[in-house]
Amino acid sequence: MAEPESTVINTNVKQKDPSTALVIAVTTRAIFSLEEEHQLYLEKGREEYTRHQQANQDKPLPRGTAFAFIQAVQYVNEKILENNPAERDLFDILVLSNNSPESGARIINSAKHYGLEISKFCFVSDEDSTQYLKSHGVKLFLSADRTDVCNALRRGVSAALVFQQEVQAPSTPLRIVFDGDAVLFSNETDQIFQEQGLEGAVQYERAMEAVPIGEGPLKAFAMHLGKMRKKFSQEKSPIRTYLVTARSGRDMGIRAIKTLREWGLPIDEAFFMDGAPKGPILAQIQPHIFFDDGLHNIQGAQNVGVPSAWVP
Repeated sequence: MAEPESTVINTNVKQKDPSTALVIAVTTRAIFSLEEEHQLYLEKGREEYTRHQQANQDKPLPRGTAFAFIQAVQYVNEKILENNPAERDLFDILVLSNNSPESGARIINSAKHYGLEISKFCFVSDEDSTQYLKSHGVKLFLSADRTDVCNALRRGVSAALVFQQEVQAPSTPLRIVFDGDAVLFSNETDQIFQEQGLEGAVQYERAMEAVPIGEGPLKAFAMHLGKMRKKFSQEKSPIRTYLVTARSGRDMGIRAIKTLREWGLPIDEAFFMDGAPKGPILAQIQPHIFFDDGLHNIQGAQNVGVPSAWVP
């Protein structure tokens, strides 16, 4: 596998061991707000965009949707190392960018300006930069480009589409909310629901109650997160995870709970919404990121200022 056109190692931060770390790759437009620059790129082309980025290389970019999430991840690393300075099971953040190295200086300077612990910056001229995810051991990929996300999922990497929005940085600990079906779990029950309606889905769930639900696209990421979470008591954990699902607790909750138990995946709180809007509960939780496969749920989360990522 060829290396990206240019990989810049950030010597200001401790380099992690990718064989043990939970590697998260983010694109520049997921972590910083680059909407004006992206518009310039679309309208005037790469050369004009590069000139603009070079001229503004010392001007920090505004924070993007995934910014608070990356900051909270950094806090978890600090807490893990306080517990055990030799710990290697840490978050490792790398930026994967379609910027050329010439226009990438602004990205690196912005990360340094905010004190972000990003280990590597990969500037890839290739249209499909997701081909490099596996070689870096990436467990989660966040991008503002739908094609990127679909390509990553096809390559077997947990991925989600980040929607640009103004995000108030919530305080620590790191709080992550997962939807159930088609995110943590497979979409098998969703498919039954589409074909046979609610009654058919409920009967299917009752019949399958003792059988764990299949794996969803974000299960592998959630499991690694759970492994880190287990290093702490519940009271002292710098990670809190939530399940907020449209399933009803009465008819479809038991199988979901049994599946999580079977996987050995600790979830701090679970909300079975029975189809009710998720926005109000998300506003209460104030997560750093919310993963869902339903665009109406993403919209509801955005309406209450919650950073959201769509799993297509």
